[in-house]
Amino acid sequence: MPTTSSAAIDPDPVGTPPRPVRPGLLLTVLAITQLTIQLDTTIVTVALPSVQSALGIPDGDRHWVVTAYAITFGGLLLLGGRIGDQLGRKRALVWSLVGFGLASLLGGVAGSAGLLYAARALQGAFGAVLAPVVLSLITSNFTEPAQRAKAFAVWGGVGGLGGSLGLILGGVLTEYTSWRWTLLVNAPLAVAIAVAALLVVPESRVTARARLDLPGTATSTLGVASLVYGATLAEAYGWASVQALAPIVLGLVLLAAFVVIEHRSKDPLLPLSVITDRVRGSSFGATALLAGAIFASNVLVIYYLQQVRGYTALESGFAFLPSTLAVITFATLGGRLVLSLGPRLVISIGAVSGIAGFVLLATASSTTGLAVLVPAMVLVGAAVGLSWPALSATALAGVADADAGAAGGAVNAAQQVGGAIVIAVLNTVAAGVAASSGALMDGLSVALLVCAGLMVATVLVSLGITVPNERKQS
Repeated sequence: MPTTSSAAIDPDPVGTPPRPVRPGLLLTVLAITQLTIQLDTTIVTVALPSVQSALGIPDGDRHWVVTAYAITFGGLLLLGGRIGDQLGRKRALVWSLVGFGLASLLGGVAGSAGLLYAARALQGAFGAVLAPVVLSLITSNFTEPAQRAKAFAVWGGVGGLGGSLGLILGGVLTEYTSWRWTLLVNAPLAVAIAVAALLVVPESRVTARARLDLPGTATSTLGVASLVYGATLAEAYGWASVQALAPIVLGLVLLAAFVVIEHRSKDPLLPLSVITDRVRGSSFGATALLAGAIFASNVLVIYYLQQVRGYTALESGFAFLPSTLAVITFATLGGRLVLSLGPRLVISIGAVSGIAGFVLLATASSTTGLAVLVPAMVLVGAAVGLSWPALSATALAGVADADAGAAGGAVNAAQQVGGAIVIAVLNTVAAGVAASSGALMDGLSVALLVCAGLMVATVLVSLGITVPNERKQS
């Protein structure tokens, strides 16, 4: 197995990156970039009925508004991380922000379904560069334990905030303006962030330019994309269908080939030492489980609010406000707790909070009051705020700076694949139980209990995160 690259990092233009002169401004730029990426994963969801009506999209094709983004975003994350390492992280950040803004503009003015799908795919491609670059910039610029804990707390907080805020903002824009603004709003925001990044972000890159691992790039990109695509089709056609099984099996075969290729490659896209380390491997596994539970529960709760409680899209978005505020609060607290208690205990506390929240939500009915729903949403938000930053920091602990982009891509890929697969599985579970019992809430309750089970699994997998004090502090 090849060892992790020891190539030096070249910040403007030689040596190890200096500590940022304005770390507060740097963290603000990176946090807003992360918020923009996460906003775009949910902001269009609430607007889907309006999009479908305006562009005449058939029911069988409407999933492409979401799927086109998910496939390119998930599939290109590993390559996106390497682009940042090789091209220069600042340069990759700025140009990807500009590209993301232009793609958003194209989607906002799209007059046909095909053009909208293409724009969403482009958004996902540029987002696949942005997400790992943000993580690698945090890893390379915030090296002191307290600084890094704070940076990952902010990153995790805005990541969790983005999903909930996207639902709220999507509801507001769709209700009072047009569905087009759920895309158009990204254009000026992305350009503004790009300008700020030019002024604030220090450049860093790998000095020894490695050759692009074309076989690894092809197999990883197509493998992850096939898995995500198959999972999304399973929602419509069922897991036993050829439509779903064919891309899933293809994805697994391609990812197996990717592992073989990386084992033999002199310049691997993702050095296997990044993911085979027991601590980091446990973090990647727990991240996939946590992401699956949280992403799937968001969809399930939306169904509950709109189809059981009769909420509008706008009201549904604001119903996530308690969870959003909890994410912000507990992410800030979690950053300090990791330093004193260690990541494993903080992750476990967060997961237990999520278990309690999902069990409460599973007991809900059409008459359940706010006295139950608000605490349940707060508990789920606390799970995200505590666990997410700790898992991400641990997944990147001890990674060579030259491989920070690849590791950041792997973290995001774990989230995307875990989320896509669990959403598809639990939507199928909820639909099957509801069809048998004749009650939608029965299906949602069972699926939410599965989310609680995934949080139990998160705790068990995170038991592998037993790190020495120095790595705990990294």
